[in-house]
Amino acid sequence: MKFTRLVLGELATNCYILDIGNQQAIAVDIGNGAATLIRELEKNNLQLKAILLTHGHYDHVAGVEAVRKITGAEVYIHEKDAVMLESGEANLSWQLTNEAYCPVEIYHTLQDGAVLEFNHQKIQVMHTPGHTSGGVCYLTEEIMFSGDTLFKGSIGRTDLGGNQAEMMQSLRKISALEKNYQVCPGHFDTSTLDEEKNYNPYLRNFS
Repeated sequence: MKFTRLVLGELATNCYILDIGNQQAIAVDIGNGAATLIRELEKNNLQLKAILLTHGHYDHVAGVEAVRKITGAEVYIHEKDAVMLESGEANLSWQLTNEAYCPVEIYHTLQDGAVLEFNHQKIQVMHTPGHTSGGVCYLTEEIMFSGDTLFKGSIGRTDLGGNQAEMMQSLRKISALEKNYQVCPGHFDTSTLDEEKNYNPYLRNFS
């Protein structure tokens, strides 16, 4: 699946645009940079069908409502992080920015194991709490969008409403995956799951 990576907002959050064919696209996470995303869609003549959120922290959802209103895209988030779409206090915008947060008015909640399908492209939801209680990874045939659970050579922090024990369980779950996914994290560079199993000190414990 072809994708484009944009780096948006104050905390340099990765936003991924997935081209799913027929001039349609999906976005994974939208930080504070809605206008940048809209320009990228227009440049490539893509219609945004869905916005998939790996978790609910402000730096991953700041631009969601603006993009949703412009494109009509459906928004998806795990049920345990849903409150973060409605509350700047819950998503830590008060801590991460001086700008006002625009709550998301319409969205769908997800559970572990759900399978979404867009234009015959299937995307599996894997609940990976730790960074937040509702953090997820999205798995396509070849790609894992790991949000702030797994980074290249590191993992997400657990002191912003997260849980270290749950993070360890989620990393064990990821380590058990047999396919060598391309890992597309919420921050920093992409990697592969095999590379992380071999060199990421947090995954080597389970390999």
